[in-house]
Amino acid sequence: MTEIASPHIAHPRIMVLGVQPSTPPFRIVEIDGQMVGAAKTVTDVLETAAAFGITVHDLDDPDVVRWVGGDKFTWTRH
Repeated sequence: MTEIASPHIAHPRIMVLGVQPSTPPFRIVEIDGQMVGAAKTVTDVLETAAAFGITVHDLDDPDVVRWVGGDKFTWTRH
């Protein structure tokens, strides 16, 4: 049996970048490496994904969504 020495690195289709300062604050959403919109809530992320034909069953699955600079509960700057 052959094992890979390096850990699995997920390359999900959806990436939600860190919180941007604004009123209200927002996070940029990328799909397949392209900026596709801004999200103010986790619902916005789901709606954006659905608009691109992606159904998200688990927002915590790193193979589906990558959260940069926080998680699905991070919507304000600290």
